[in-house]
Amino acid sequence: MNVRLTQEQKIRILNSDDVYKVMQQVLLRENKIRRNQEHFWIVGLDNKNKILFIELISLGAVNRVMVNPPEVFRMAIYKLAVKMILIHNHPSGETEPSQADLDLTDRMMKTGELINIEVVDHLVISEDTYYSFANAGVMSQLKKTGKYEILDKEKAETRKWQAEFEKEQAVKDSNLMIAKKMKDKGYDIDTIKELTGLTKWDIKKL
Repeated sequence: MNVRLTQEQKIRILNSDDVYKVMQQVLLRENKIRRNQEHFWIVGLDNKNKILFIELISLGAVNRVMVNPPEVFRMAIYKLAVKMILIHNHPSGETEPSQADLDLTDRMMKTGELINIEVVDHLVISEDTYYSFANAGVMSQLKKTGKYEILDKEKAETRKWQAEFEKEQAVKDSNLMIAKKMKDKGYDIDTIKELTGLTKWDIKKL
């Protein structure tokens, strides 16, 4: 459920205000009924803090939403994000985080450490205001407490889907190299597509 961004929204993130301005617009695009449900988004950033993508991970009830690490980090790995910001809304308008919000953030931070994607902030937003875990010092506190640790089963699952992705990416990289050589030798795009399994869009970028 990737959120389509305007050119103006594809910005370099300097602080939590920048994130909120974009996410406030995203939230207000929803109709009133949908705004009464909790949404959970992730924002992926490159090493220069430029937005790579915004994805809606889950749409929940009035006061809760369920997310799991593979859902949260799948797009970040695919898009080669090095940092991530978590965002969810509170339809009540009250942006103070719950204990469940704190535990979820801690869990995602620990998962991110395993796969080298830093979770730098978590915003709880409403239509007119927000709460930033980073600004409030919560992210630093969570790093120090060690209250939440990833279970061995979750570590194994996380490493498994990361390995599967890396294998798929290696195959694609190999096909891209072959496609580039074919393109340089004058093969037409349809033939390259048929022989490598790549999309025409991938081939045209070579």
